[in-house]
Amino acid sequence: MNERNGFSIPGIPFVLACLALAALGAWLVITAGEAIWHLAAGVVVLGLAGFALKGFFQVAPNEGQVLQLFGKYAGTARAEGLRWTNPFYSKQRLSLRVRNFESGKLKVNDSDGNPIEIAAVVVWQVFDSAEAVFCVDDYENFVHIQSESALRQMAQSYPYDARDEGLPALRSHGEAINDHLRDEIQARLQKAGVQVIEARISHLAYAQEIAQAMLQRQQAGAIVAARERIVEGAVGMVGMALERLRAQGVVQLDEERKAAMVSNLLVVLCGDRSTQPVVNAGTLYH
Repeated sequence: MNERNGFSIPGIPFVLACLALAALGAWLVITAGEAIWHLAAGVVVLGLAGFALKGFFQVAPNEGQVLQLFGKYAGTARAEGLRWTNPFYSKQRLSLRVRNFESGKLKVNDSDGNPIEIAAVVVWQVFDSAEAVFCVDDYENFVHIQSESALRQMAQSYPYDARDEGLPALRSHGEAINDHLRDEIQARLQKAGVQVIEARISHLAYAQEIAQAMLQRQQAGAIVAARERIVEGAVGMVGMALERLRAQGVVQLDEERKAAMVSNLLVVLCGDRSTQPVVNAGTLYH
């Protein structure tokens, strides 16, 4: 079922028509005297004027009125202001404004089997009022439940942290993950006449039972990376020192003394704590 334009006309001119009809009915009643048919005509005209008032309704900006005739969909009125339509139509107000909600924190397993907590913010809007009203029972509840279902499905498709370079992960590839999440939600909400404008992860963390272990693993990875950088720099500095000593002829060292000097420099440059200098009062060999 697709939305179509429902019958409605501007209400202000029809207000004047209803007033004129009511005035005519009142005049017929007042001037009826003993003429029964005259009185009956006035009552009928007043009744028609009163019944016509049932056709008035208001449409606010970014809002629609879904019209039904004895249960059959008759169209949607989106024109703003005071409108008039068939008095037999039943009317249901529907907001077409942009709305958003934040899902609760879901506990799911990522693609590696690690339990994680994840939540998302979804920005959505009704674009087809007929499908929103008639294709699902409660479109707002439908949006919330299907969005959380899509979020759970998406989280199970990616690891929390990428182990292989270039593979998407929940923590490191935000834009790709958000695009995938939006597409997943849109595919589920299409039948409800809802358009997903944006979907973004608002909370992402390991579950409490493994958070400490994963934090230690991340700390270990950071320490190893830092050590690699320190050792790489220390080796370069030692090589530069030996090269300058040789080039400037400051001292001549054999291979054994070079190895001892390299060892001492690496201890100084790579150590966690500050080193204590030792002054050699003898010779290099004693």
